[in-house]
Amino acid sequence: MAPEQRLRIEQLWCERLSLRGICRAVGVSLTWLLPFMVECLTACPDDLHAQLPARPTAVVMSRLEAEADAMWSFGQKQANTQGIWIAMDAMTRQIIALHVGDRSRASGKELWANIPLVSREQATFHTDQYEVSKGVMPAEQHRAITQKARKTNHIERFNNTLRQRVSRLVRETLSFSKKLANHIGAIKYFICHYNLTKAALPV
Repeated sequence: MAPEQRLRIEQLWCERLSLRGICRAVGVSLTWLLPFMVECLTACPDDLHAQLPARPTAVVMSRLEAEADAMWSFGQKQANTQGIWIAMDAMTRQIIALHVGDRSRASGKELWANIPLVSREQATFHTDQYEVSKGVMPAEQHRAITQKARKTNHIERFNNTLRQRVSRLVRETLSFSKKLANHIGAIKYFICHYNLTKAALPV
């Protein structure tokens, strides 16, 4: 297949189309598309293509800020709910960490472990008042705020973008993932492309 057509398929994955919809739009078979999809999903880097802030060297500096949140999704079958935990750098709006699991404190700690060291050491993290978030981050770096404070509006907006752009996350969809690995891969794939887009824009 021509590189241009492969690129087109990769772009369509970020536009809420189902796999069968992509097959109809591009003119490929599902048996060809599935292995190609798995190849692309497994190639996504763990760093999500996020451009991390440089470790500051000045004595006086502004503190890094980040936002963290979790949203519901489901994989394998609609009864199997999965929590999508995300952390975002407040300045660049890039997603710096992802974890897909349940909505327990253990999953929150998995997200924390995936956050780059420079942010874990120096950033203030804003979350909603979800009880599980307490104890996940160091108390001196955690700010649980009300919705009126508007300190988590960027990540909440991204959650909406994620749900609108990834067909597997649309409520009551028929495009849900039958394999959890593909569910996680599709989310990670979109975030990688989202971060690359953000990196190309002026901050």
